[in-house]
This record gives sequence, C-alpha cells and structure tokens, in this order.
Amino acid sequence: MKTVITGKNYAPSEKLKDIIEKKFAKLDKYFSDDITANVLTIKEKGTYKVEATIKANGTIFRAETRSGDPYDCVDRCIEKLSNQMSRFKTKLQKKYKGQKDVGFEDLPADELEEEQEELKVVRAKRFQLEPMGEEEAIMQMEMLNHDFFVYLNMETDSVNVVYKRKDGNYGVLETTY
Repeated sequence: MKTVITGKNYAPSEKLKDIIEKKFAKLDKYFSDDITANVLTIKEKGTYKVEATIKANGTIFRAETRSGDPYDCVDRCIEKLSNQMSRFKTKLQKKYKGQKDVGFEDLPADELEEEQEELKVVRAKRFQLEPMGEEEAIMQMEMLNHDFFVYLNMETDSVNVVYKRKDGNYGVLETTY
C-alpha cells in the first residue's frame, strides 16, 4: 500500500511523515501495493486533525481524529481504521474473496462480531426529486431541520446531496455515471 501524506495550513515535519509511514505500514498486509492511503494533516487554531482515506476496489475506509498532538491523531486514526476492518471482517472477506488486491483473513475478529445482527434498513422513504439550485436545497434542508437534503440539480441535471458539515458550513455530493 502506498501512503500519500499532505498538509494543510502547515508542512508536516519529516519526523511526523516517518511516523505516519510506519503506522500505516501495519495495514500493508491487508492491501496490495496498488492501493493508496491518503493522509491529510491539518493544523487549525492550535489543534491538529488527521484525515485518512483508503479506497480499495469500491470500498472506502475513512477515519478522522482531532487532538493537540499530531502523533496522537495518527495513532487514533490507525485504531479507527483497524476497528472498522475488524468490525466488518466477515462481510469484507465475502466481498473480496479471491481478490489479490485486498486480504482480510489476518484481521483480528471483533468481540462483538458474533453478537452483531445483519445490517438492515428499518425505514424506506420515497419522494419526488424537484429541480433546484444549491441555495434552494440548503434552504429546504434548513427548513426541514435535516442534516442533508437530496435534490435534482437543475444546472447539471444530476442527483445531488447537500449536507451540513461539522464545522457549520455546507457540502455537496455530486453524482456521476
């Protein structure tokens, strides 16, 4: 697995980059050399944030942590990613059976895995998509007091999702075919 490290609002030190490389090397046994882990280190108002994303054949593993210490963030990111993989070990093994790019046989079993039920949808909702712009979609979302809103983007004629971010700003998910 390749690790791409970038910094935002500062340049991470070589020591931090080395630590990130070593910590992410622990996950190498689960992924081939073709898989890339993108690690973004961000410095904001005296705190650090580390975002890690691993895209593996259609499955995305993602972890985000904040702390006053960037090294602590890296440790907690690795822990979160490992927990995600352990939690879904059985499902991941079924999905990637026989594929050389990913291998989850060596993952430790999650203590709760035996007790977990199948993931299931408990409610389905149907609604008609209305063509609108981003601003109107945000307004609709706020009026409904939701964290996200699905709409038909009238400019691109594609289904989009507008959502409220943890920092209070908004994001848009744009679909492509």
